Amino acid sequence: MFNQRKKWLSAVAAGVLMAVSAGTMAEQKTLNVYNWSDYISPDTVPNFEKQSGIKVVYDVFDSNEVLEGLLMVGSSGYDVVVPSSSFLARQLEAGVFQPLDKSKLPNYKNLDPELMKKLEQHDPGNKYAIPYLWATTGIGYNVEKVKAALGKDAPVDSWDLVLKPENLEKLKSCGVSFLDAPEEIFATVLNYLGKDPNSSDAKDYSGAATDLLLKLRPSIRYFHSSQYINDLANGNICVTVGWAGDILQAKQRAQEAKNGVNIAYSIPKEGALAFFDMLAIPKDAKNVDEAYQFINYLMEPKVIADISNKMFYASGNKASLPLVAADIRNNPGIYPTDATMAKLFILKVQEQKLDRVRTRAWTKVKSGQ
Repeated sequence: MFNQRKKWLSAVAAGVLMAVSAGTMAEQKTLNVYNWSDYISPDTVPNFEKQSGIKVVYDVFDSNEVLEGLLMVGSSGYDVVVPSSSFLARQLEAGVFQPLDKSKLPNYKNLDPELMKKLEQHDPGNKYAIPYLWATTGIGYNVEKVKAALGKDAPVDSWDLVLKPENLEKLKSCGVSFLDAPEEIFATVLNYLGKDPNSSDAKDYSGAATDLLLKLRPSIRYFHSSQYINDLANGNICVTVGWAGDILQAKQRAQEAKNGVNIAYSIPKEGALAFFDMLAIPKDAKNVDEAYQFINYLMEPKVIADISNKMFYASGNKASLPLVAADIRNNPGIYPTDATMAKLFILKVQEQKLDRVRTRAWTKVKSGQ
């Protein structure tokens, strides 16, 4: 009788444990995040999971076009996404995001008011998104290899370095890459040609800009928006048109590897594109409360400062600046001078028919035909 009662109690206890375990699993909160590749500190998500008890499913992309395609179809499956502000503006017109409830974002007060005013161009009233990180699109280069190819007077402070066909031809043998980002490359080329980088004239894209890019095409090894980081760090390419933070990551990787590769970043004197990547919640997000917790967490000064310190990107969080490493805070490639800032431009929302023209032109450029 005693043994039977003991077995019964053991069975009950086991049942209780299983029920508690099942209940715990059922209550496990999750969050689905879709961010750019190489764009967050390695410990950011684990620290958030530990602090919040929320399990994060974290996926990455490397072009705005990929993210936009997913959002426009609907039912993306993500709760937090990170579009660039110019794409966000177009996506807002399509109604793919939900307005932010700022009462759920107590750390909103940490954001830079001046930057927020600028971002109203793409998000009127800052209703739908907050800035994550921002940077410029410029030139990353291997100091020694560029000097060997073009001499000590190589125009590393000018778009001439990569947009003059005769210069790029001399750099071809050591490897050249361009971003696979048609909006950014076309805007850069138009600005270089003395035209409006946000031109609404289709002929500017299919004509002058495409003509120049086709002359450059034989000297470009590939178009990609993330591969160039390691290739630049390893010495497999010597020049890239890329994003500031990525290029400075490549510089650090080369230094850590002690491989003798010396990388530098330049914001060309003719002016360059500034882009702002934004945190937004899709309209069909399933885990909205968790999304707010994550976004608010990213606005904590120490959290975003740690990301800036690891990723070499500026943030829109004014309260974090004292916590950003001095060599990053004082780096003009990350936090440009006022004179450089005056020459930066941002992308504007264009009509869809112009997007189609640009897409066809970009396909032509990449194929070289």
